[in-house]
Amino acid sequence: MSSSRQHGDVHPGAKWGPFTLRIPFIHTRFSLPDYLQGVAVAGATGLALVPVFTHIMGLSFEEAVVMATIHSLLISLSWFAFGDPYAPGWLTPAVPFVIAFLTLPAFRLAEGGFDHIAQFQAMTAMTLNFSAILIFLGVTGLGAKLVKYVPNVLKGGIILGAALAAFMRVTEPGDASNVFEQAPIAGTLGVFICMLLAFSKPLQQKMVHMKWLAVLVGLGLLPGFIVAGFTGYFTHEFTYNIRWEILDVPTHAASLWGKVSPFAIGWPSVDMFLTALPLALITYVLFFGDLVTGDELIEEAQPKRPDEKLDINSTRAHIATGIRNVIMAITAPFFSTQGVMWTGIQVILLKRWGLGREKVDSFFDSISSFYALFFLVPLLFIFLPLVTLLQPLLPLALAITLILTGFSCAMLALSLVKDATERGVMVVIAISLCVFQLPWVGMLVGLITVFALLGPSAFVNQKVELDFAHTKREGSDES
Repeated sequence: MSSSRQHGDVHPGAKWGPFTLRIPFIHTRFSLPDYLQGVAVAGATGLALVPVFTHIMGLSFEEAVVMATIHSLLISLSWFAFGDPYAPGWLTPAVPFVIAFLTLPAFRLAEGGFDHIAQFQAMTAMTLNFSAILIFLGVTGLGAKLVKYVPNVLKGGIILGAALAAFMRVTEPGDASNVFEQAPIAGTLGVFICMLLAFSKPLQQKMVHMKWLAVLVGLGLLPGFIVAGFTGYFTHEFTYNIRWEILDVPTHAASLWGKVSPFAIGWPSVDMFLTALPLALITYVLFFGDLVTGDELIEEAQPKRPDEKLDINSTRAHIATGIRNVIMAITAPFFSTQGVMWTGIQVILLKRWGLGREKVDSFFDSISSFYALFFLVPLLFIFLPLVTLLQPLLPLALAITLILTGFSCAMLALSLVKDATERGVMVVIAISLCVFQLPWVGMLVGLITVFALLGPSAFVNQKVELDFAHTKREGSDES
C-alpha cells in the first residue's frame, strides 16, 4: 500500500524489468482534488482532436470518441505500467505540423475530399518512425548525446515553427479548429479567458493576496469553457443535442479497426516512411525538450519532499514512450498523441505534492487520481450524455490547446537564442517549416541558413537551455 514506503525511498510498486507497475488503490491512494481536475480539464482536452478525426480523417463521431479513448488509455500507461514520474500528454507543439501534413495535396482526391486510407497509413509510418528513434536512442543512450549537438537556434526555429503553424491552423477558413469562424462571440471569449488565466502577469501578482482569484486560476481551462459554453448557448453558436445512451464500444471499436489499423487497411509504403521521417525527427527534438523540462521541474520540487524520491530515468522514458507509440500505431494511429509530459499538469501536481505528505502521500497518488480513475475506466467517454454535452465545445478545446501551445512555444523559442542574428535565423527556420509542404524541405532550408549565417561552430558544444521560469508560469498549454 501507499503508506508502506520508507522515508526517502522510491514509491513501491510491482517491478518488471526497468519498469514499475503501480495499480490504483493497491499501490496508490485516491486524491479527490486531483480526480476532479482530471475529469474537468482532461475530459475536454482528451476529446479535442475529435473534430480533426471526423472532419479531416473521415471517422464517425462514435469512432472518433473510441479513438480518443484509446489514446487516453495509452497515455495512462506512462505512470501505470512503466512508472515514469511525469504527468503524460500529447507532444502538442507537433500537432499543427501533423494536421498540416494530413492536408497536403498528396492526400487529396481528384473528386474532392481526402484519401483517408493514405492518411492513416501515413500516421502509422510517422508513429513507427518515431518509435524506432525513441527505442534506439533510449537503449543505446545516444539520445542525450545527439540532441546536445543540435544548435539552440535550430531547436528554437522548430519550436517557433510549431507556434506559427498553430496560429495559422486556428485561423484558417473552414478548419475544424477555427472556433473564431464557427462561434465568433463564445469562441473568442473562451480563448481570451483561458489566455488571461494562463499568462496574465497582473493576475499572477494579484492572486497572492486574493485567495478567490488563486482558486479561479487553479481551475485552469475550466472557467473559459464554462463561460464559452453558456455564452454559446444564448448566442445560438453552440447547439446541445444530448444523447441519453451508453457508447457501444465493441461495435464502434471494430469499425474503427477496419478503417485505421494497418492490419486492416495495409501497411505504409517505403516512400511513406521516408516522407514521414523528417517530422518524426523534428518531434524527437520536442520530446527531448519536454523530458529535460520535466526532469528540471522534479529536481526543483524534490527538496520539498525528502520522504519520497522520484526516480528520473531517461532510458526508461525513451523506451516506454516508444512502446506506447508502437501500440498506438497499430490500433489508433494519430501521431503526436503519445508524449512524455503535459507541462501544465506536471507543474500543478508537483506543487500539490510539494505541500507535504499530509496533503498527498505520494506523487503517484496525484497522477493516478488525475488519470487512472478517469482514463483507465473512461466513464466520461463511454457515457454519451456527458460526451455530447461537451461535443459543441470540442472545436473550442482544440483551438485553445493550439493557441496556448503556440503562445508558450513562442515564449520558449525566443528564450533559447542570445542575439539578433540568431533570432533572425530562427524566424527563417520557423517560416520555412510552415511554408514548405514537405517537412524535410523546411529542415534543409533551416540547416543551410544556420551553416551560412552562424557557421559550423553553431553545432559544437551545444547545451539544452530551456527557460524553466517561463515553463513553470505556464498553465495547461499541453494535452
